[in-house]
Amino acid sequence: MGRTVRRAVRFLRRPKVFDAALVIVISVPAVIALVVMIARGETGEAPRLAHYLVGAALLLWRRRRPVLTAALLTALDVAGHALGLITIADLPAFIALYSVGRHTSGRVTALTSLAAYAAYALAGELFQPGKGNWVGYLFAVGTTVGVGQLVRLRAELDERARSEAADAAVREERRRIARELHDIVAHHITVITALVGGARATLPTEQEVTRDALKSAEQTAREAMTEMRLLLDVLRADDVLRDGDLIGAGGAGGAGGTGPDAATGVGADRLPALVAEARSAGLSTSLTVTGTPVALPAPVDLAVYRIVQEALTNTRKHAAGARAGVRLAYEPEAVEVEVVDDGRATGSGTPGFGLGGMAERVTLCGGRLTTGPHPGGGFRVHARIPLETP
Repeated sequence: MGRTVRRAVRFLRRPKVFDAALVIVISVPAVIALVVMIARGETGEAPRLAHYLVGAALLLWRRRRPVLTAALLTALDVAGHALGLITIADLPAFIALYSVGRHTSGRVTALTSLAAYAAYALAGELFQPGKGNWVGYLFAVGTTVGVGQLVRLRAELDERARSEAADAAVREERRRIARELHDIVAHHITVITALVGGARATLPTEQEVTRDALKSAEQTAREAMTEMRLLLDVLRADDVLRDGDLIGAGGAGGAGGTGPDAATGVGADRLPALVAEARSAGLSTSLTVTGTPVALPAPVDLAVYRIVQEALTNTRKHAAGARAGVRLAYEPEAVEVEVVDDGRATGSGTPGFGLGGMAERVTLCGGRLTTGPHPGGGFRVHARIPLETP
């Protein structure tokens, strides 16, 4: 029962549904009265009721076109005054004026209210002179529009409070994640670094191949720890940026690198070192760079590096013994990165978030990512990311 009531309330709160329901509610008494009068042959009040019903129907546009609705209802009421159908503004006119205050602001509200008051005051003096209706209309218009303004202001304050609460929750979650990364992941990376360094120090001098591999592993662990510290600083920062800010900072036509990703310090210039690390780990990897290298926006720069990093990691995990080729192409308006391997997937392991993370990074930069089997065998990852246009 309670769930049904809540669903009904949510349904009625929809703008179009609420406005239609409002028109029906305020029209039903007039419709009933009009039907009864016609049935009795009493048509004297029919024009006044028809005037009222036309005004009520105009309220269907009060939310989408508040100024137009108020203007039409004001004109309708002025005509009603001239024809002697009404002596004061009808209920639909007051609802329209409330809607002006609720759904407009600033100069639009002031000018619309002033115009409506002038029209009503002039109609009162012309068609009911000497009654001082201009005073009553001053109070009626000002109060009705003012109530709408207060409701609008309260709604804006509530929305701001919800937004601030959501931001606070995001900041707290970021700090919690930072604590977990520091206490668990960073600790394990530190231990791995120490163990690898100790193992390298105890090796006999003639085992150069093993020593070099351990040295590369130790260096990789140290770099991972450095990146981890930078990410922890970003996660602890209070100035949380939204996705739209990331797009503005690094999307097509964006400029510079002020987003959180800019703090990691890796980019396209680190690809040779990344390829060298892959070779040290046993993956035969080549790197080809075409075009004239240019400074990339920080989010694009990071996306290029992470795409190659994730693609090479996937090759090592799922296509043991394969060879991989990395191609980076600088074009006047875009940068392309492609990683192709010639291996056959082993089917081991569980699906991760790597490909999804690639797609998210590329999308935020305004680019396009394609992944899948390569026609010549193996797997292909290709991304094209637009650069800032002058």
